[in-house]
Amino acid sequence: MLDHISVILNRYEELERLMAQPEVASDYSRAQAIIREHGAMRPLAALATEYRKVARELEDARAIVRDESDQDLAAMAREEARRLEERRAALELELKLALVPKDPNDSKNVIVEVRAGTGGEEAGLFASELFRMYIRYAQRRGWKNEVISTNESGIGAIKEAVFQIKGDGAYSRLKHESGVHRVQRVPVTESSGRIHTSAATVAVLPEAEEVDVAIRPEDLEIDIYHASGHGGQNVQKVATAVRITHKPTGIIATCQDERSQFKNKEKAMAVLRSRILAREIERQQTEISEARRAQVGTGDRSERIRTYNFPQNRVTDHRADISHFNLPAVLDGDLDQFIEALMAKEQTMRQKEAGL
Repeated sequence: MLDHISVILNRYEELERLMAQPEVASDYSRAQAIIREHGAMRPLAALATEYRKVARELEDARAIVRDESDQDLAAMAREEARRLEERRAALELELKLALVPKDPNDSKNVIVEVRAGTGGEEAGLFASELFRMYIRYAQRRGWKNEVISTNESGIGAIKEAVFQIKGDGAYSRLKHESGVHRVQRVPVTESSGRIHTSAATVAVLPEAEEVDVAIRPEDLEIDIYHASGHGGQNVQKVATAVRITHKPTGIIATCQDERSQFKNKEKAMAVLRSRILAREIERQQTEISEARRAQVGTGDRSERIRTYNFPQNRVTDHRADISHFNLPAVLDGDLDQFIEALMAKEQTMRQKEAGL
């Protein structure tokens, strides 16, 4: 364990030295990566420092016990050694848990994509409610959110919404939301009162920075066009909407929400980088283990991670195997009980993989 401690503290000290170097501070991407790693390592470094301190104090106490020249002092040292042994064992367990490999993207901001799945107009209405649910969740946590693009399909319904959420650990908390969300209710258009089942898909992508994904300018095809409103009418006289195609992968990202062509291009590039990074992560995960491959699926009703049952006022997460009987509260962003259960499940899985 002391060898691990030395590695941790040496790296932490190296990061602090790098943060103080002018050439690092002038390189924004590198500086941000170092700051993130330093922040992520801070709790681990604190544990390592305390472990080293307790280990030294334990050795001092044992030396006094071995000396035995002063029986009263030796008795006190013996008691102190027992206390320090217990504390060291507790710290060792904490360190082992902290050293369990984490998802390297956990600290990142996210790009969230919500799309209507099976179910026609009702699926579009449900997708709109999920879109609002995640915006409300971000607001509850004090995170910033910014809409990148929306594609409406009717009054109150959407075909697709793409938005960004910025906050500490946003990806660690929202990544398990990826998948098919199923809704069971009586649509407003249903005259016979029959319950329908519809679905919407959610994809949560870690926001990629330029340092994460290398994109060559010659691999991009950029189209500028007039932004359109609902029904297809042009809403701006100046062409500001941007569509970017990454020719090697065929991945496309668009943005037309801003009045500035530059801002639309900036947002579209953020989405493009995140989609390319997500594809690379999926490829790596597929190579490691098919069982851990995260898929949104086809949007079919039978593929679901969570069910929102309106007649029973119930939301059930099928992976965490828990239900919450206050559906309006969940749709208003009260998601922590599901998110924390899924985070705990992931942590347990990682501990098993690490042999703990």
